[in-house]
Amino acid sequence: MTSCTPADGPPDLLFLLSWASHALQTEHAAGLAELGISPRAHYVLAQARTGDLTQREIGERCGVDKTTMVVTLDQLERAGLAERRPVPTDRRARLVAVTPAGEEVLLRARQVVERIQEGLLATLPEQDREVFLRALVTLVTGPLATTSPYAPGSRSGC
Repeated sequence: MTSCTPADGPPDLLFLLSWASHALQTEHAAGLAELGISPRAHYVLAQARTGDLTQREIGERCGVDKTTMVVTLDQLERAGLAERRPVPTDRRARLVAVTPAGEEVLLRARQVVERIQEGLLATLPEQDREVFLRALVTLVTGPLATTSPYAPGSRSGC
């Protein structure tokens, strides 16, 4: 690893979080690829699980732009994992529903993600794990909530 500490100061938080995020995304992508889905597809399926959200609403929750959402849903439909259904009150909108095959993939994806996260957190001393997670949640729901690319309405995300 290259140095993350300036010669005259504390560790660079941006560098550390970016490095950790990239490494974790890479592990998630590799684990989920075994199921034939991407991390973005996993997040979209997870949001669609209730069957009562439109394509646009899911995109907003995942921070995915319209074009990327269409491509992702096209892939999920081709794989038989999700389907779009017309909204009875708005013929332009589509509800997204997870198919039985999609439910099975979601269950397996959840297991993959839990295994990866538990393995990563197991490298921390037990007393630090909850503190670490609580601190991250505090940051992303507090001072970083509106600046995150994953905030509702943003352009990149899942």
